[in-house]
Amino acid sequence: MNHFDMTVKSCGNVSQKIALTALTLFLAAGARAELTNALSKAEVEGRELARQLCAAQPAENFTNSGVLKIRAAAGKREIPVKCTVTVSPTNWVSFYEIRNGFGTESLTVTRESSDNNCYYYHLDYGDQVKNSTLCGEGTIIPFANSDFWLCDLGLEFFHWPGQKVLKKEVKRSRGCTVLESTNPSPATNAYSRVVSWIDHESGGIVQAEAYDFRNKLLKEFTPKSFKKVAGQWQLQEIEIRNVQTGSRTRIEFDLTGE
Repeated sequence: MNHFDMTVKSCGNVSQKIALTALTLFLAAGARAELTNALSKAEVEGRELARQLCAAQPAENFTNSGVLKIRAAAGKREIPVKCTVTVSPTNWVSFYEIRNGFGTESLTVTRESSDNNCYYYHLDYGDQVKNSTLCGEGTIIPFANSDFWLCDLGLEFFHWPGQKVLKKEVKRSRGCTVLESTNPSPATNAYSRVVSWIDHESGGIVQAEAYDFRNKLLKEFTPKSFKKVAGQWQLQEIEIRNVQTGSRTRIEFDLTGE
């Protein structure tokens, strides 16, 4: 083989490599475009809204005391409850605690906008003691045997991968964006999806509906009232109603404000 033949062969190999590289890059770009295009406009908007909701945090620390009012088939109960919120540059922490004649029960939810919530659950009822760091289905535990699950107090559904804007409409006299959060693999005791009405002005939840794994309405979540305290709006009353059992739980905070 002469020098000319070797040069031609070498150039041919280089050309083949360049063509193969170009084809690989083209296919990779196409795959990325296909992944992006697979999300509808409603899903893109839904993910962005959920991201904003997860990133929102209180302006300052606060502590509120109140009463957990439970009305179920077994009767009515009222339990003192305390909620403390602590804000840092990287996250914010919500601490819920109840004390009754049996002992104490508390939940600490650490929230980070770029990651999932972290739940630390503590229970001490004398001969029954539990300390657990929870996530996912482990957070499907009633807090103080009420209609509030641990995941409800952490608004865990905003962290699910499936988020979609359904429409915009007026709810309870407020202009809202309707956001559907979908659980990718719900357990038989979990929510399959949650539909939330998000207030355009404040970004707060006006109402939410949670559906069970059979897609039947399970719970209705309704903030009842807000109050302005030191220039900041805070939740004064919130209620969750289990439409399948007829039970309902309301948290009423004792706020002093403007």
